[in-house]
Amino acid sequence: MARVWWLLQLPATDKPAYIKHIETLFDTAEMNELAALYSALPLLAFPEAWTLRTAEGIRSNIGTVLEAIMLNNPYPAQHLSEAAWNQLVLKAIFTDKPVGRIIGLDQRANATLAAVLVDYAHERWAAGRTVNPMLWRLVAPFVNETSFNDIKRVWNSEQTIEREAAALACAHANFAPARELLLQDPALKAEIDGDILNWDVITAKLN
Repeated sequence: MARVWWLLQLPATDKPAYIKHIETLFDTAEMNELAALYSALPLLAFPEAWTLRTAEGIRSNIGTVLEAIMLNNPYPAQHLSEAAWNQLVLKAIFTDKPVGRIIGLDQRANATLAAVLVDYAHERWAAGRTVNPMLWRLVAPFVNETSFNDIKRVWNSEQTIEREAAALACAHANFAPARELLLQDPALKAEIDGDILNWDVITAKLN
């Protein structure tokens, strides 16, 4: 917080000088300094200037840096391109970050990301691995005949949290067969309708 406070004292009257100063800080920062810089993105002047730097940070393998960019940070959803945003979400899922803490997750959902995530789920299943239930939150608005088969697979899972994720995906889908599938479990539907079961609940269970 102290580092971010000092950043906010930097005058922003001279745009080129301001950007050069911040870029120098990024170039010379150690791990904790980088985390502070990325967490300060929503507060920095000239937000359009930091999109490439943010995309670079998403490629990092430093956990604290990734979390500073991804979690509880409104900057990525507000300013990243679709390609960069999709890379952020994918990296969060690949590295087991708490996806539910990504701001703008539903607003920036898109068909390209949903398709990539479905392919990723297939790869995980083929390797005998589990799939993060939060993945279906991003697929839900784009469920079609192909991905509905995957939703049905999760619906029939022995894991309660996976069945709940499938139910939520059905509730938020625009695909009629998915809505009809949800009707097969009135208890789950009632929990969703009453907001007893939602994606925040799934996030809390995963954490």
